[in-house]
Amino acid sequence: MNNIPFTDPRLLDDIKNFARTKKIKANTTLISPGDAVVFVPIVLQGVLRIVRQGDNGKEMFLYHLYPGQTCAMAINCCQTRKQSMIRAIAEDETEILQIPVNLVDEWFRYPEWKTYINNMYSSRFAELMEAIDLIAFNNMDMQVLHYLTERAKANNSKTISITHQQIADELHTHREAISRLLRTMENKNIVRLGRNTIEIL
Repeated sequence: MNNIPFTDPRLLDDIKNFARTKKIKANTTLISPGDAVVFVPIVLQGVLRIVRQGDNGKEMFLYHLYPGQTCAMAINCCQTRKQSMIRAIAEDETEILQIPVNLVDEWFRYPEWKTYINNMYSSRFAELMEAIDLIAFNNMDMQVLHYLTERAKANNSKTISITHQQIADELHTHREAISRLLRTMENKNIVRLGRNTIEIL
């Protein structure tokens, strides 16, 4: 299995014996809010988009998971025995490694696993702080540009297939506001708008 970020032969043996791989088609939801968290995903190939759903059902984009990365939110839910608070969606054809929840804490006996989990918490926390800063201290146009840039990076393309409504849903705002902002950004030659596509210039 490629993109497994471990070298400890004992840990690799446990992964081989207890973990399972799963392939997910593009735009398929892997985990939904309210689901019981029975595994922690490590991305082997492709990209997962993580969004947070509020009590009112509205969603907000948090971050992407790339090969070798896992979801700190999923780890937290399994350690606290809580249901999932996030939605994980495959941006493209994605393959993950499923780590059973009962092994997440048990594998802390391996220093490499402990370091990996702590580093994931640290990097995800930094990304969450960046998202909070964008919401609290920047105008909506900066939030939209950040969101589009992250989606483009995840898709390895400057052109994104997405609707204005999808952007509005994940940025927790109104479609009309997103459409106005995108038209303004197009007039400034920041983006080029197509039919359900946006190209970052």
